[in-house]
Amino acid sequence: MKIKNSFLIILFTLAFELNAQTVIGKYAGEFLAIGVGARALGMGSAQVATTNDVTSSYWNPAGLSLVNYPQISIMHEEHFGSLVNYNYAAIALPYGKTMTFAFSAIRLSVDGIPDTRNALIDQNTGQVIYDIFNPNARLDPDKITEFSNTDWAFFFSFAQKRSDKFSWGANLKFIYRTIAYSWAMGIGFDVGAIYSPVKNLLLGANLMDVTSTFIAWKTGRNELITPTIKIGAAYLLRYKNFTLTPDVDFDVRFENRRFASEFNLGPISFDAHSGFEITYKNIFAVRAGYNDVKQFTLGAGIKLPKLNIDYSFARFNDSQFARLPDSHRISLILTLEEPKYLRK
Repeated sequence: MKIKNSFLIILFTLAFELNAQTVIGKYAGEFLAIGVGARALGMGSAQVATTNDVTSSYWNPAGLSLVNYPQISIMHEEHFGSLVNYNYAAIALPYGKTMTFAFSAIRLSVDGIPDTRNALIDQNTGQVIYDIFNPNARLDPDKITEFSNTDWAFFFSFAQKRSDKFSWGANLKFIYRTIAYSWAMGIGFDVGAIYSPVKNLLLGANLMDVTSTFIAWKTGRNELITPTIKIGAAYLLRYKNFTLTPDVDFDVRFENRRFASEFNLGPISFDAHSGFEITYKNIFAVRAGYNDVKQFTLGAGIKLPKLNIDYSFARFNDSQFARLPDSHRISLILTLEEPKYLRK
């Protein structure tokens, strides 16, 4: 009985300590919500059902099954002027008749942050001090250093086309975060599917961070990124050489965002994305949308031999963000569109 009681006390103590150090990180995965690819961003980030290229590893890994040639994509973006740098790169490789493998990386960084922790000195002695209320304290510019706040995410993706109507895919993702001298690592999983019940109608779903992504900091603090369910629908309307694709998505989160979201039921929040794309002969496209952060978006794209060039523009509609700079994004997709690389 004593051994049993001791065992229960140990379990209770470990559970208490884990609970004390592990928290649900509200907005902990926000850097993963920015989006990739100017095509999708020009449509208000409504892409879960229509994604069909190398960027699918981000929006819905099931869309990778529709890639028939090897593809490479890159994108660079600067937020709030040049304060925040956002970079993305990916590669997708079809394999066999139905499968696709992909790898992608995202880097979000704020560089050149002044570090004044060891720059306060006593003006009489020149010694470093930490008492800001010391009447002899002054800041020595020569002792100011810089650090960065950087977030990395790496996606290893797989997709398979099970039939002409159904595809599925999954991501294994690693997260590495640094700020000054502290760092954190995490691992998570995504699972997605695309289904076409009738001709021209597409339904998509992507369950992100399906097991809750665990991020462990060097300091001992642990954060959990809770699951997000992304669901969407799109319909292809064709007339002669034109195709119109309206698209709508919903993000369902469990982070207790409440009034920070467009709609909520207690801790469950709902945010919508909507957009459309008009293409001409699958060569030129124009796009527009409205995303979950109250931005109107516009975009255009052109498909050249082996190269897609896409551009998107976004502006905040909310008056409290009216002074924030507009967002401009350009992304490229290189397709090795040669017979020898075509999916068998």
